[in-house]
Amino acid sequence: MTDNIILIGMPGAGKSTVGVVLAKSLGYNFIDSDLVIQAETGKRLFEIIEEEGIDGFLAVENQINAKLQTHHAVIATGGSVIYGEEAMEHLKSIGKVVYLKVSYESLRKRLGDLLKRGVAIRNGSTLLDLYNERVPMYERYADITVDAQDKGIREVMEAIEAALEEQE
Repeated sequence: MTDNIILIGMPGAGKSTVGVVLAKSLGYNFIDSDLVIQAETGKRLFEIIEEEGIDGFLAVENQINAKLQTHHAVIATGGSVIYGEEAMEHLKSIGKVVYLKVSYESLRKRLGDLLKRGVAIRNGSTLLDLYNERVPMYERYADITVDAQDKGIREVMEAIEAALEEQE
C-alpha cells in the first residue's frame, strides 16, 4: 500500500489545488484530509479549534490521518499534520511524502484570516513563528521536496511527477 502521494506543506502552499490536478493527471483518487476531518467530526476545522483548543485539534488530526487507508491516491494534508507522529509514520508507510516548499513572503501574501481557515496557530504566535517552527519538520518528513515558489499549478504538478519518476 505504498502507492500513494502525500502532500505536506504550509497552509496556502497549494497542496489541495495541486493535489486535485495531480490526481487527475495520474488517474488517482484525491483525498483532502481536512475534509475527512470535517466529515468525521461534523465540524469545520476552526470550530474544532474553538471548542477543543489547538492541542485537541492536533489530537483529532493525528488520529484521523493515522488511520487513512487508501490506494492510488493523492492525499493533501493539513499544514499541521507534521505535529502528529503517528500520522506521519502511517502516511510515510503508505506512500511518498512530497513537501511543497514556498517562501514566507509568498505565504504572507496568499493567506487571509488564519483563524477562519482553521490554521492551528497558538495565541500570540505569528505566521512567521509558525513558518520557522514547521519548515524543519516538513523537511525532516519529506521524501521529496518540490519548490512551489512562483510556479503555476501545472509546473508544480510536473515537478512532482518528474521527482517521483527519478525515485523509481
